[in-house]
Amino acid sequence: GNVLTLAERCRWRGIRLDVLAVQPGADVDWEAVDLAFFGGGQDSGQALIAEDFVERQGPALRAAIEGGLPLLAICGGYQLLGHYFLTHTGERLPGIGALDVHTVGGGRRLIGNIVVEAELGAGGTPSKVTLVGFENHSGRTYLGAGVRPLGRVLAGYGNNGEDGTEGAVYRNAIGCYMHGSLLPKNPQVADYLIGAALRRRFGPDAALAPLDDTLELTAQRTMVERVLAR
Repeated sequence: GNVLTLAERCRWRGIRLDVLAVQPGADVDWEAVDLAFFGGGQDSGQALIAEDFVERQGPALRAAIEGGLPLLAICGGYQLLGHYFLTHTGERLPGIGALDVHTVGGGRRLIGNIVVEAELGAGGTPSKVTLVGFENHSGRTYLGAGVRPLGRVLAGYGNNGEDGTEGAVYRNAIGCYMHGSLLPKNPQVADYLIGAALRRRFGPDAALAPLDDTLELTAQRTMVERVLAR
């Protein structure tokens, strides 16, 4: 749903988007990538790809993120962009260290709808937006000084169920625990990523043509109201 949303919102604007699925062992020219998405999975799946991801993709991907690559990483992908994930069984899975976060596995999963008051920027201008999604994670992620939270939790657990934060933002990279899928429910985030990709490729004056998001935003408001009313 997330990749489809990015593709469709580009297509509706006449923007060509080529989607490349990256498999373990693949060689990726991250300097040629305009926008990246990383999904989640089980802890066992993360363990299978962690070494390949860190050693093969890590250095070039870190450099691309430093250079402003727009990126969305959810759940397991979010954890692998951090310094490490210490599972609840004591296994330490390395991350690439692109985000100043670390994750510790808990014995209880954090599951349910989540509403977050987030701050996104478009062309350097911050704007507040209320996001809605669904979270299902055992990891508790803690932010370091090198990132800012994506937003403040209004309902749900967020990063760790303790400090009221959800997600992490560094340059144009976003990590979070919001499934649902995130982008179909929150077109503002999709357009933030697409806009950042256009400006990085074509310069600061590149702008997105507006779309009629009446249905999407009505559905978003309805979901937010229902979750907050519980």
